[in-house]
Amino acid sequence: MWPRGNPSFSKTINSYAEKLSELEKAVRKMIAESFGLEKYIDEHLNSTNYLLRFSKYNRPNTPDTELGLSPHTDKSLMTILHQNQVDGLELQTKNGSWIKFKPSTPNSFIVMTSESLTGWLNGRLGATYHRVMMSGNEARYSLALFSYPKDGYVIEVPEEMVNEEHPLLFKPFYYEEFISFDYHNAGQEAPSALRAFCGV
Repeated sequence: MWPRGNPSFSKTINSYAEKLSELEKAVRKMIAESFGLEKYIDEHLNSTNYLLRFSKYNRPNTPDTELGLSPHTDKSLMTILHQNQVDGLELQTKNGSWIKFKPSTPNSFIVMTSESLTGWLNGRLGATYHRVMMSGNEARYSLALFSYPKDGYVIEVPEEMVNEEHPLLFKPFYYEEFISFDYHNAGQEAPSALRAFCGV
């Protein structure tokens, strides 16, 4: 953002990212505990990298609502999102309708599950389908922290998540291979990139 650097800004951003990663770890730990997967927590958390992304959505300059970002699910483990005062994030419910995310305060975050976590949990938690819809004459800014498995880490459904009621849905996979698949036509055209890539 500043070609010559800005040490103060970098320090602030690093601190912000660290705090968000602590929140992400706490949420993922609660999820694992809720499914009785305590023995996997340390390995799972220690195999994670983080990416903080800044996004700007240009103002549409129209009172009509326009698509700012196509509907999709994130391929990472989890996403934590913070947006400025310009709303636009919409989430799809299980029945297919869209609801607007309305932060309760300017300091609110939304935590969304993503496809790699869905794969690890054998489909018990679905990935959050979301999009951005915009109107008006203000740009929208957001900060998103993505957690994703380190290269070489195998995402494999724990045996505790498989039974007669919940048969195995996904074969073990590497995140980097899943991302590569998703970037190509087969992944883009599939109704579910995860199922197309490693579904049983």
